Amino acid sequence: MAEIICVIGNKGGTGKTTLSHMLAQGLGLLGHRSACVLTDTTREPLSPDGRRYITADARTRDALTKVVDKLRTLPDWIGVIDGSGNRTEMDRKLYAMSDLVLMPFRESHEDIRTVLRDLDMFQRGYAVPTQWPTNAWQREAADRAVAQLMGVHRERILHPVAALSASKLLLQKKMPEQLPTPVANACRALARQVLQVMEIGEPDEVIDACDEDDHVGGRLSAADMPMRSSFARG
Repeated sequence: MAEIICVIGNKGGTGKTTLSHMLAQGLGLLGHRSACVLTDTTREPLSPDGRRYITADARTRDALTKVVDKLRTLPDWIGVIDGSGNRTEMDRKLYAMSDLVLMPFRESHEDIRTVLRDLDMFQRGYAVPTQWPTNAWQREAADRAVAQLMGVHRERILHPVAALSASKLLLQKKMPEQLPTPVANACRALARQVLQVMEIGEPDEVIDACDEDDHVGGRLSAADMPMRSSFARG
């Protein structure tokens, strides 16, 4: 039976769609069969050509139910539902059908305040710092803000996903068959930590020869923000 991951949150502009496609691509690069499911009625479906995952159109409630029901019948698949659209009612529905919930947020205090409310609302959810600054000074300031404002939830915060301009290639109608190495590495790093949270191993036959930088963007400063000591499912 497939595992279902939902990417949700009440704040717009946090990169939910980008994160969903990065995760699905990373899972595919690691040898897992995955699908990225579109639910936002303001977006158009993307071609699966060149991707390491399939795409599914679930922009109506009936379509979403059918897609999830179909995925549940597929052993060893992982469905990634892009819950963009900032709809609390839909977020609750997706949360109820999910095995894992991811809630991306950027470094602004507004984003942090919103994701704190979402963490309280969705107890099985994990926060994901996204589009995280790569400039050393900005990164330090962002990490410090998270440490100060989100310390109580530190075990529910995943490694940051760095801001990579080339990640927009994943959102093209037809994606290029070859992604830039930093983007591919970031997709793999994101997928690996999600698999660890879900206690799912990588297929034995996968040889990840292109994995030059497994933790693109790194993690929050250990001194300021201790990360989770284990990845056991909450």
